[in-house]
Amino acid sequence: MLDRIEPTTPADEGARGRFDRIYQTLRMRICLLDYAPGSRLREEDLAEEFGVSRTPIRRVLVKLEAEGLLRSMHGVGTIVTDIEADELAQVYELRVELAELVGKLSPAVVDEPMVERFRQIRESCDQMVRKADPREFARINMEFFHLFNSLTTNQPLRELSERLYYQTTRIWLKTASRLKDYEELLVDEFIIFQREVADITEAVEQRDPAAAGHIRRAHIAMSFGRIRRAAEASIEMTASKVWQ
Repeated sequence: MLDRIEPTTPADEGARGRFDRIYQTLRMRICLLDYAPGSRLREEDLAEEFGVSRTPIRRVLVKLEAEGLLRSMHGVGTIVTDIEADELAQVYELRVELAELVGKLSPAVVDEPMVERFRQIRESCDQMVRKADPREFARINMEFFHLFNSLTTNQPLRELSERLYYQTTRIWLKTASRLKDYEELLVDEFIIFQREVADITEAVEQRDPAAAGHIRRAHIAMSFGRIRRAAEASIEMTASKVWQ
């Protein structure tokens, strides 16, 4: 396993900051498949790792369970949920519509610092394609999601978009990893994402968040189409092995 990507620890973070750091760390581990579906998370182990009591750990686990990333099982404990493409169809349908709304509802002021942040991610994408590192792709993808989400100041929209994004973000790595041409599929995905970021950055440079929303909407829809095809190919490959 590659080194985990972890948020830094400020010296004066306080109780709320500590909760957010642990929550974001565990969520990222789930989304990067560091905690594979079916993995058991033990409160005492996490409390020891983060140097806190079990109370804040329990609060984080409850939040992650409410978001569909964990499930409590009587007599077993807290388990990372599994995901399949077919189960996420309606979630993706909603994400497609929300992406367009981000560009329309309560638009944020697109100033030069925001434009510069989009340009920086575009540059990071260019480097990511050259490295072809799936974990770097996942990290930049998450960073880009939050930046795109900042195009709206509508807080309920931002919160719902974030929740649905993290429900779906690990499905591609899980699905593609079953296929023999996994590396080739990932490289294709890197290039598609690079193009999406470039197109959205251009729209932001033109101070046109509505256009950015349309572009994002189209890419999310096409992304789910690719995931479904990969899932079908995975099922076919598994079936052929069974009958060999």
